[in-house]
Amino acid sequence: MSESLRALCSDFYVNLKLGVKMELPRGRETVLEFFERVRRQFPAMNHFRRYRDELALESPQTDSPHRWVAARSTSVRSGTVNPPDLSEAYLLHRLVLEVAPYYMSISPLDVDFIELLFGFDLMASGNHDAIVHEALLAGSPLGKLAESPLGVKDCQPSLGFTVGRRGDIEAQFEVKTRTVTAAREGEGNPEPISVYLTLRKLGSVTDLKELGSNFDRLASVGEELAESRVVPTFLVPLRDAIASGRG
Repeated sequence: MSESLRALCSDFYVNLKLGVKMELPRGRETVLEFFERVRRQFPAMNHFRRYRDELALESPQTDSPHRWVAARSTSVRSGTVNPPDLSEAYLLHRLVLEVAPYYMSISPLDVDFIELLFGFDLMASGNHDAIVHEALLAGSPLGKLAESPLGVKDCQPSLGFTVGRRGDIEAQFEVKTRTVTAAREGEGNPEPISVYLTLRKLGSVTDLKELGSNFDRLASVGEELAESRVVPTFLVPLRDAIASGRG
């Protein structure tokens, strides 16, 4: 399915976030040993970086797929950008869920949530908000609110609900625009309109092995929603609106 998704957007990525209740250890040795363990399995991930709120290990931006893993005070995150298929996208995330608890001293009770995000970027110039309104809301009762000579200034629809037979998975669809003044005037480089599908399983676990099974559930639900909802409801209309120059 990953190839069909890539055909509809400029960039496609899958991100994992493991949230914890207590602050993670930030000692030099702890973080470096965790990153070294990740690098042994993914040798291209050899760029160690410090950002404002996190420490990160990344592969070169030119790599395909590009991979990264990051540690914050109360979360461990990882991402795979433009994977050839979804099984390849999941390799890093499965490793993080397997080894991070032991290197970062995460106990089953400490787990707050596990989150999986499917992200889609579509490069677009012009007024992003007008493009999203035209593609997704035009003609609807909600869309009629913006039918004015002043044009659309902010259109970033978001919808959340619960899914799964037990109703224990939260799902959210979100559209993110990045229109700037120069882009409105037809100047500057295009920026992406992003579509996010985020799935979150809340709560601690009784055994760390449950992290793997919870991840499998999120991945299965996410793949089904991406194919049945994201593609026809978001990606195809946005792609067509961008290609036609509407907005």
